[in-house]
Amino acid sequence: MDQHGILEMRPMRYETDRPAAENPIKIQDLSFRDGHQSLFATRGRTEDMVAVAELMDQVGFYSMEVWGGATFDTMHRYLGEDPWERIRTLKQYIKKTPFSMLLRGQNLVGYQNYADDVVRSFVQRACANGIDIFRVFDALNDFRNFQTAVPIIKQNARHFQGTICYSLMEQRMGGEIYNIDYYVNKAKELEAMGADTICIKDMAGLVAPYDAYNLVRTLKSAVRVPIHLHTHFTSGMGDLALLKAIEAGVDIIDTCIGPYAYRTSHSAVEPLVITLLGTNRDTGFDIRLLNRISKEMEKAIPKYLEFADNTKFSIIDTDVIIHQTPGGMLSNLVNQLRQMDALDKLDDVFAEIPKVRKELGQIPLVTPTSQIVGIQAVNNALFDTRDGEYARITEQVKDLCYGLYGKTTLPIDPEVQKKALIGYPRGETPITCRPGDVIEPAMQKIHDELQGLAKELDDELIVAIYPITGKKFLRIKYGIEPMPDEMKPKTLEEVKNALKKDKSMSEKNKETPPKPDGIRQFDVFVDGEYFLVEVSEKGAAPRVVTPNVSKPVIQPAAIPAGQAPKPAAEPVVKAPVSTEGGTPITSPMPGMFVRYEKKPGDKVEVGETVLVLEAMKMYNNIPSPVTGTVSQTPLKAGDPVGKGEILAIVQPE
Repeated sequence: MDQHGILEMRPMRYETDRPAAENPIKIQDLSFRDGHQSLFATRGRTEDMVAVAELMDQVGFYSMEVWGGATFDTMHRYLGEDPWERIRTLKQYIKKTPFSMLLRGQNLVGYQNYADDVVRSFVQRACANGIDIFRVFDALNDFRNFQTAVPIIKQNARHFQGTICYSLMEQRMGGEIYNIDYYVNKAKELEAMGADTICIKDMAGLVAPYDAYNLVRTLKSAVRVPIHLHTHFTSGMGDLALLKAIEAGVDIIDTCIGPYAYRTSHSAVEPLVITLLGTNRDTGFDIRLLNRISKEMEKAIPKYLEFADNTKFSIIDTDVIIHQTPGGMLSNLVNQLRQMDALDKLDDVFAEIPKVRKELGQIPLVTPTSQIVGIQAVNNALFDTRDGEYARITEQVKDLCYGLYGKTTLPIDPEVQKKALIGYPRGETPITCRPGDVIEPAMQKIHDELQGLAKELDDELIVAIYPITGKKFLRIKYGIEPMPDEMKPKTLEEVKNALKKDKSMSEKNKETPPKPDGIRQFDVFVDGEYFLVEVSEKGAAPRVVTPNVSKPVIQPAAIPAGQAPKPAAEPVVKAPVSTEGGTPITSPMPGMFVRYEKKPGDKVEVGETVLVLEAMKMYNNIPSPVTGTVSQTPLKAGDPVGKGEILAIVQPE
């Protein structure tokens, strides 16, 4: 690199004259985790990873992120796969490249802080199952939430990557909060904790190229451990930011294989390999091998297109520079509003996000804080009758206001905090200690509760983090319940047949309007081709005909040879609920029923919580619209709920 920070370039030919670079950039591949999480709602299946695993192991990646984040949730909830088994399976094919996971500190792979004994058990089992590098972050950058996990990582001689969540107050880094000094001080804290590397985690693609350059240069002079930059492509600045960081001397960067890159995902590795070819930061990667992998990965893409967000034509989203909402969270918000028939409120939600974020302490927006801020912004936009009302406060906002997530960047608005903690079960005075100090141990209770269902500690940990969906998964795993058809994998042939059938049905059901009077014919020639076009007279009454298009039909997955077919899942039929003489409590949004806070015969006041509903991974307290007595509670934990569905009946006084 010369005195201006420009990469030194040597004239060369790719195959015959490629000496090793003096300081090759190290690259972590994210395709098996953050790539499909960003683009396809984390629906990537292990079988499609296995198809390219051995080839990926030949590339020479510094590491591969294969686990953590949302994979644990999605695998057991939607794919019918054991999350722990994915690590063990991939280890059979990937023998040289270290495995990395994303660990949400005391949140582990969930959406709340868990008890210390759960954290210790989880990290120990992750080590035993094959994780080599732990990228540990906390959504509030409160590193007290690392204190339980890090010693277990170190005891197992694994790599602790201390992570700082990147956030902004303006379009560029600076100001009084998220500035160079903020990140340097956080990096020094992590180095003192024993971090082997330090990662700047830019989850929304906010870091501008010259900010990346200045930040890396400063961190390289402030701490001794290697610096790793993680940034998404959402805003369109990803490639530029990585290149400037490389010029500044960053040690490691994150990319994806082409088919899992760009949009809300990450920069593709292939262009960077060619960009750095012949420089002192040359990756040393074989572009032909990467091209082969890319073609193999593309074959599986049709399986996941139904989960892709195709609502925007643009490959970038410059809105993120303004609202700073990570891409995955943004698509969740849009989908939630669509299901609530309230998509017209999206601009109101965007207006609420910065207000809610400010009132909750200007916290970074990353899982789970992005969900906490996002769903509260939805609640405020839909249910408040005046500004700042907070008519419906989620349980997670209450936990945040109590201090159960840790210390916020700035103090929480005292009025919001006071309102959130009215009747809070742990008390109305916020804590200032480490959250783990007040969370009761849980593993023994879970062990006792799962007798006859869980067969190993890994099973118990699934339920420890996801109590409702975890138990459902174990019943499926051990054949107590049949696997629903929607969980089963689909073959490419099934997907193609479904698309053909859909197209055929669309053509068959398309209604051709009758020709109006006064049709005129025109001969039209386009690129040498002849068309006869019939056009009605100008001024004729317009007619709009909507074709009758059926939805695609997906056939159940084929049963593997030698495996007995499981009985078909019975359709869920809920008992009819009589509202005679009572006031129904209906669902304001689609979600999953969690629990009742009141049982039949209990007295309730108007506005008092009767039940809890999960939506967008957040718990929403649903109040009684009247004062009276609860008479019916028809749901059981885990039941899916549609908007407007009856959740309970209250007999008014």
